[in-house]
Amino acid sequence: MRNVALIVVLFFSLIGTGCGLLPKERDETLAWSVSRLYSEARSALNDGSFETAIRHYERLQARFPYGHYAQQAQIDIAYAYWKSQDPVSALAACDRFIRLHPNHPHVDYVYYLRGLINFKEDPGYFGWISRQDMTERDPRGARESFNAFRELVTRFPDSKYTPDAIMRMQYLVNSLALLEVHVARYYIKRGAYVAAVNRAQYALVNYPEAPAIEEALSIMVTAYDLMGMDDLRDGAERVMRKNFPDSAHLTRGPGQKRRWWRLW
Repeated sequence: MRNVALIVVLFFSLIGTGCGLLPKERDETLAWSVSRLYSEARSALNDGSFETAIRHYERLQARFPYGHYAQQAQIDIAYAYWKSQDPVSALAACDRFIRLHPNHPHVDYVYYLRGLINFKEDPGYFGWISRQDMTERDPRGARESFNAFRELVTRFPDSKYTPDAIMRMQYLVNSLALLEVHVARYYIKRGAYVAAVNRAQYALVNYPEAPAIEEALSIMVTAYDLMGMDDLRDGAERVMRKNFPDSAHLTRGPGQKRRWWRLW
């Protein structure tokens, strides 16, 4: 038995020694210049090989941490992280670049990219073709996207990315307003009229230019009426009639017995 145990020990020792003698995988990029490494990373990025691009950019930043290529790699890797479905790393890369290079000639693009990372859309321009209801999504990402675009527009009003950022901000504003209206409508159905008024008021105060405030006002009129608050109801109705005189919420069909704001 002692001999058997010795043989087993020697066998596994030889295996361990043999594994140590196996050649390690060679890193073919070790001899590459900074320009070659960047070129290969950029080529992988353009081909959609985002994982390969990320590895090359990481190597470039580790070996050549200074200079034009390193700065451009910091921008490109943020985009690569985003396209590889890693928004956390993408945002971290953007924030790092802005912190290190606040006056870089392409820092406006990095602000723009920060907005894109949190901007959720379906195929098609802003998802309008698919008619997806963004109110069912977590609004946190939409708010962060809006804030990023707003910072771009404020800091770089002449940037080539600003017009698109403004369009996306308009879309996000209405989406966020629709979220509040969606929740207010739900509260009305549940009989939580005070909560419905609060959500509608939030939309009015924070997104006054959004088309969704038309319905927000109608919800306020409905909620105040159902609570028996006639003065507040009439005040909200006056505001609605002044701002939306042709609103469908104000029309009454023939023989309609209930007040126009009795929507449910």
